[in-house]
Amino acid sequence: MSESVEPHQLTKSQFIEEVHSFEFWFQAVEGYLHDHPEGYSPDLVDVAMSDGEKDRLITALCNYCVGETAALEASGGMITFAPDRHAKIFLSTQVVDEGRHLEVFLRRLASLGVEDPELEIARRANHSLVEFKNRLLEFVDRRDWEAAVFAQNVILESLEFTVFRAHAEQADPITREILLGVVKDERRHIGFGENDLGRRLPFSGTTKNRLERVKKELDKLVLQTFSETLNDLEEGAMSKEELANGYLNATARLGFE
Repeated sequence: MSESVEPHQLTKSQFIEEVHSFEFWFQAVEGYLHDHPEGYSPDLVDVAMSDGEKDRLITALCNYCVGETAALEASGGMITFAPDRHAKIFLSTQVVDEGRHLEVFLRRLASLGVEDPELEIARRANHSLVEFKNRLLEFVDRRDWEAAVFAQNVILESLEFTVFRAHAEQADPITREILLGVVKDERRHIGFGENDLGRRLPFSGTTKNRLERVKKELDKLVLQTFSETLNDLEEGAMSKEELANGYLNATARLGFE
């Protein structure tokens, strides 16, 4: 599939044929995984950072680990109640993606001198993002497919896609390359969620009404997360309004205001 084609624009048959498959997944990720054990080109070297710059980056990366852990745990749990085998196959590729994202973020933390990432993540975690993670995993525990897909593959992935792109614009070279690799995966994950729900919502007003309530509940956590994230990024990153618009555009494509 061409990089210019958005996954959510594919027809059902095209999406199932391409995006659900392991072959498509391998073609999508092979280019930036091969010879990139740390998530970036081995010839890149770290630039000098002030103590404040390094501290803000560590906080941002700790919160990225929270989001990736949420998606890793949720994707794994959703496989057990996915509605068909195509969805199960796609989620198995997403589990691998999220595990890889978590790994490269943890390695980046280690390269910045963080000796105990688990302790540091717990200390620096954004409370709104942790609450979002807990809510997402509740949907998974209840085996609520529509709410889980909506919360994870539309809301959480759109949040991460928007934040990672904004951060990459003003990040150091190593962090930038890591983030841009992750963004390529998030784009595919969003396409899965939009395609799956886009096929369901026109035939179920009840489902759409229920997801509107879910969105209203989670919107507050998303916007609070945006506000707190901006504090961790350097000056020149996107504004809260620009970040929010990226998220709102994703939900608007499914007919949510």
